[in-house]
Amino acid sequence: MKSKYKAMVLSCMDPRFQLPVFKFIKKKNLVNKYSSFTIAGAAVGVTHLKFKKWHRAFLDNLKTSIKLHKIEKLIVVNHEDCGAIKLAENKKNYDEETIHNNSFQKLEKIINKKFPKIKLEFYIIKLNQKVLRVNFLK
Repeated sequence: MKSKYKAMVLSCMDPRFQLPVFKFIKKKNLVNKYSSFTIAGAAVGVTHLKFKKWHRAFLDNLKTSIKLHKIEKLIVVNHEDCGAIKLAENKKNYDEETIHNNSFQKLEKIINKKFPKIKLEFYIIKLNQKVLRVNFLK
């Protein structure tokens, strides 16, 4: 029997982006078909060394969702103007896009190693609430 749950959605706790994330989930036809993990920075929060204590909690939750909900996909939703990046970098000048991409690539490497059957999708929500998919060349 195939699970009715399709994915886990990893997203940021930023209040400005809760509605855009929900609209995105609705557009993907995932309402009531996903588990959720919400943490400061989304992929940044679960990969950046500044937040190392959070990494295990995310991986344990993903493992639990795979077992309980039989999910097959992790959908990662970061956003522009990320406060977690500001805290992590602790400097005035940084390239936010590069930090997001680095977090996606680190997470992809971790997930491919620990959960090789899980498919991955990466997205950025712009300040104007447009959602952009981020793809990497393998």
